[in-house]
Amino acid sequence: MREILIVGGGYAGFYTAWRLEKKLRRGEARVTIVDPRPYMTYQPFLPEVLAGSIEARHAAVSLRRHLHRTRLIAGSVTEIRHSARKVTVRQEGRPDHDLSYDVLVVTAGAITRTFPIPGISEEAFGLKHVEEAVAIRDRLLTSFDRAAGLPPGPERRKLLTVTFVGGGFSGVEGFGELMSLAHGLLKHYPEITSRDVEFHLVEARDRILPEVTDKPGRWVVRSLEKRGATVHLNSQLVSAEDGHVVLSSGTEFASGLLVWAAGNASNPIVHNHTDLPVNERGLVVVRPDLRVGTDAEVVPDVWAAGDDAAVPDLAAGHPGVYTVPNAQHAVRQGKRLAKNIVASLRGRKPKNYVHHSLGVVATLGMGRGIFQYHGIVIKGLPAWLMHRGYHVLAIPTWERKIRVLAVWLTAALYGRDVVSLASVQHPREAFVSRGDPHGSDEPAGASR
Repeated sequence: MREILIVGGGYAGFYTAWRLEKKLRRGEARVTIVDPRPYMTYQPFLPEVLAGSIEARHAAVSLRRHLHRTRLIAGSVTEIRHSARKVTVRQEGRPDHDLSYDVLVVTAGAITRTFPIPGISEEAFGLKHVEEAVAIRDRLLTSFDRAAGLPPGPERRKLLTVTFVGGGFSGVEGFGELMSLAHGLLKHYPEITSRDVEFHLVEARDRILPEVTDKPGRWVVRSLEKRGATVHLNSQLVSAEDGHVVLSSGTEFASGLLVWAAGNASNPIVHNHTDLPVNERGLVVVRPDLRVGTDAEVVPDVWAAGDDAAVPDLAAGHPGVYTVPNAQHAVRQGKRLAKNIVASLRGRKPKNYVHHSLGVVATLGMGRGIFQYHGIVIKGLPAWLMHRGYHVLAIPTWERKIRVLAVWLTAALYGRDVVSLASVQHPREAFVSRGDPHGSDEPAGASR
C-alpha cells in the first residue's frame, strides 16, 4: 500500500482524511495523520465557548472517534525532507524519529502572530485553541468573584477591565461574545454595575472586520460603543507589563484580562524546516489543483491546503490573488484535496480548486450579528440566527450538531452557566495544600 502522510489535523487535514476514508478502496493506501492534539478545533465556535454558550468539548471534534481507518500519531512534525521522502516526528516520552511516506499532505495550519511587546508573553491569552477560550472565560468569571469582594478602587477597576488586541473576525467575535457574557453576569453580582465594567478593542488599522465593506464595519464599531465598549482604531499596543496597557495613541489603563487576536503567522515547520518551495510570507507555494509547485514545475506527490498554503483564488478573476485563511476555504480545500489525491493515485488528472464565497457572517454577542454577501447586509438578531444556523450545519458529524443544539436549547431555557473552573488549571493544588489556606506542606494529621 502507498503511505499517505498528513501533517496537521486541523480543518484541511481532518477533512482530507475523512474524505479519503470514504473514497479509497480497501488496501489502496494507508492514511496517517500527525498532530499534537487528538481533536480538530472548530474555531468559529471559540467565541461561543468564551461566552459559555456551548461546552468546550463540543467545539472539538475527536479524530479517533471519526477517523476509523486512519493511523493517528500524537506528535509534532519538526522537519520535512521531501528529497528523502521523510518527516521527523517529535513525541512525548521518546526520541525524535523519522516517518517515510509516498504521498505528503501539508495542512499544518498557521500559528498566532505575535510581536516583541513588553508584557505580552506574561499577560496575554491567545484565541486559537479550546484551552485558551476556556481559560479566558474562567479568568473573567474569577475576576467578577474577586471584584465583588473589593471596595471601589484601582484594583477592582483593573479586574473588571478587558482588552482585546486585533480587530479581525476572531478578535471582534470573541470581544462581542465576552462582553455579552460580562453584561449578563451583572444580575448575579449586585455589587457590580455596568459602569464598573470596561471593554477595550485595539486595532492598528483605521477599521475593523476587513472582510466586510466600510459601511458595515463602521456599524459594528457604533454597535459595540453603544454597548459600552471603547474601540481604539489606528492604535497599537506598546506595552502590557504587569497588566498596565500602553497604546501608541498615548492612552494608558490597567487591564486584568488581555486577549491577543492580532492575526496569524506562517507555521515555522513550513517556513523554516522544509525543502518544499515557500513564498515570501512563509507559505507553501501551491498550484490551483492543490499540488505543491508552480505552473512551470510540480513537486511530485506533495499536496498542501489550509492556512499554511498560498492557494490561488481562481474565483477572484485575476492572477496574484490567494484564498483567505478561513474555515470556509480550508474545509472545501480538504474535500477537493482528497478527491484529487484519489484521482492521482488512479491515473486521472486532478481538478482545480474554485470556490465562490458564500458571504461572511459574524456574531457580536447574544442576539447580535452581521452578515454580508456582496451588497446585501443583514444586521442584529437575523444575522445572529444565520451565524448559528450556518455553523451548526457546518460543524462535522451529526453527533456534534446534536450536542451543540442541545446546549443552545438548555441555555435558552435556563441561561448560560456562570461557574468558573479556573482551579482545573491547577488540579493538584487542593490535594497538596490539604485545605491549608497558607499552603502548608505538613503531612495531614501531623498536628494534634
